[in-house]
Amino acid sequence: MFRARNLLLVCIPVAFLAAAPADGQTSATATLSANLGALAKLSFSSNSIGFTDGDPDLLPQIDASPITITAKSRAGSSGVVSLTVQAADDLRSGVNTIPADALSWTVTGAGFAAGTVSRTTPQVVATWKGSGIHTGTQTYRFRNRWTYATGTYTVTLLYTLTSP
Repeated sequence: MFRARNLLLVCIPVAFLAAAPADGQTSATATLSANLGALAKLSFSSNSIGFTDGDPDLLPQIDASPITITAKSRAGSSGVVSLTVQAADDLRSGVNTIPADALSWTVTGAGFAAGTVSRTTPQVVATWKGSGIHTGTQTYRFRNRWTYATGTYTVTLLYTLTSP
């Protein structure tokens, strides 16, 4: 009986050592989780535009130099990303004003749309579905009229990029 007990003790460590990997490695799995929320980033090739002066009979519309717009967004695959613009006010030179809708724009680029500036309602410049980087050009046009008072007119345009 004494010998059987010794044999049992010797067999257990041998069986355990035989099941272990030869190089002492072991494997395990782990789960990594990253929470990516909606994100948006907007950039322009220039932060200002200007128009040359001209005879309204010869130049009823005056184009500014085009600006390149780059919109980066992270959204769900069916989420609609939108870019809008709205004038803070009418164009002003001292007490003189020109209505904001004297400015309109043309565009190039997938998802971009032509439009007219408003001081009361944001106007859609572009829309897309899902995440991505979108680039287009926007060229502003000024409606040139004989009835405008002389002066240097300015207006601030507020662009908003929304990623749901």
